Amino acid sequence: MLLISANRLADPYPVYPIGLSYLQTYLREKLPWLETSVCDMNMMDIEGLKRRVTEFNPKYVGISIRNIDGANSLDRTSFIPGYKEITDAVREKCNAPVIIGGAGFSIYPGRLFEILKPDYGIAGEGEESLRQLIESLERGEEPTGIEGLISASTGGEVRNPHTNYLNSLNLSFDESLSDFYWEKSGMLNIQTKRGCCYHCIYCSYPIIDGRKVRTLDTDLIVGTLERLYREKGINYVFFTDSVFNIHNSYNAELAEKIIKSGIKINWGAYFSPHNLTEDLIALFRRAGLKHIEFGTESLCTEQMHRYGKNFSFDDVLANSELCLKYNIFYAHFLILGGLGETERTLRETMENSKKIRYSVFFPYIGMRIYPGTRLQQIAIEEGRIDPDNPLLEPTYYLADGFDLESCRRMANETGKAWIFPDDPLAEDMERMRVIKKKKGLMWEYLRKP
Repeated sequence: MLLISANRLADPYPVYPIGLSYLQTYLREKLPWLETSVCDMNMMDIEGLKRRVTEFNPKYVGISIRNIDGANSLDRTSFIPGYKEITDAVREKCNAPVIIGGAGFSIYPGRLFEILKPDYGIAGEGEESLRQLIESLERGEEPTGIEGLISASTGGEVRNPHTNYLNSLNLSFDESLSDFYWEKSGMLNIQTKRGCCYHCIYCSYPIIDGRKVRTLDTDLIVGTLERLYREKGINYVFFTDSVFNIHNSYNAELAEKIIKSGIKINWGAYFSPHNLTEDLIALFRRAGLKHIEFGTESLCTEQMHRYGKNFSFDDVLANSELCLKYNIFYAHFLILGGLGETERTLRETMENSKKIRYSVFFPYIGMRIYPGTRLQQIAIEEGRIDPDNPLLEPTYYLADGFDLESCRRMANETGKAWIFPDDPLAEDMERMRVIKKKKGLMWEYLRKP
C-alpha cells in the first residue's frame, strides 16, 4: 500500500505528516503481510509522484488530505485543485483502489468524494477503519458496517459514524521523512489525545476527531520520545492535540514519566489560557515544556464569550504571567473581526495586549466558516451565506465595518509584536533557524517587552 501525504503547505514551516505515520504503524502491527510505503508531496513534484507510483506498483493507495485551504482570509487559495492533480496522477499510473482520508477530507467527505472520485473515503479516525476496509477487499467482499466509510455503495455519504475509538497507539517515524522535517522545521509531531470537548463556535476539531476526548497510552508516547532522542538525537517535539491542557491528571502523569525517563527533550503544544495551575506549569516546565501557543482568539472578555470560550482576559493575563515566571515562551493566536467585533471590542483587545509582557500576537482576520459549526448556523440566520452553500471554497465571517488597515495601525501603536498573516514570517523564521542554529518553534525571537 502506498500512503501519500497530499499536503504541500509549508508556511511558516513544513509539518510532519503524523497521521500517515500512525496509519503506517498500525497497519504494520495489524496487517504484517501488507508492505507499506509513504510518499510525501512536500518532498517531490507530480512527476516524482508518478515515478514513485510506477516503481512501487501498489495494490492499494491511500491519500491523506490535511488542509482544504490556508484558513487565511488574506489568501483564499483553495488546495483542492492540487489534490485533484494528485489523484489524477495516481489514476494515470495504476489501477489500485484509491482511499482518501485525513482531517480536511473529514470535514467535507461527501463533497470531496464527489470531486476527487476515490474508490473509498474514511472520515474521522482512520486506523481501524482502514484495516477493516483492506481486509474486506482482500476477501473480495463489499465492505459494510465500517465506521466513517464512504463509497459509491453508501451513496457517497457516511452511513456509520464513529462510535468506537482507539486509545493505545504505537508510533514509528519514517526515517527519511523524520530526517527531512527535523532539518526543515526543527521538530516532529506527536499526539497525546484526540477529540475536543469545547464548544468554540467556529472550530472544526470536534467534526474531525469527535467531542469525546481519548487520551493515548503515556508509556507508548514516552517510549517514542525516548527512541527519537536516543537513536536520532531529536530533542524537540510538538504535541498536536487540539488543546493540550485537557485531562490534566493525565498530562501530569505524562510529564512525570518524561522526567523519569531522563531524556532532555523540549516540547511545545496548543494550550487554552485557562485550566492551569502553578504546580502544573512548574511540572510541565521540568518535563521540557518550552513553547505554548495559546488559542486565545481575543483579548476582550466579551468577544471570548461570543466566540464560545469559557475563560476571561484575567485568565489570559494570569497564565501569561505564569509562563514568564517559569521561563516558558508563549504566543497568543487571535481572531480579529469575527462575530460581533466592533471598534470598541477591537480597541479593548489592543489595549489589553499592552498588559501582556514578552509575547507574540498572531492575529487571523475573520472566521473561516466550516460546515457543522455554530458559526455556519449564525451566518445562515444572518443571511450571510445560503443554507445550501457547501463552504468548500474559503468562506469567511467578517464583522461589518471591520477595516484591516485601521487594525494594523492600532496593533503597531501598541508597541507589541504583532505578526499578521501576510507578513513574510516563513522567510524570517528560516533565516533565524540558519543563523541561530536552533530547533523547535522560532517565534520567541520576535517577542517585545
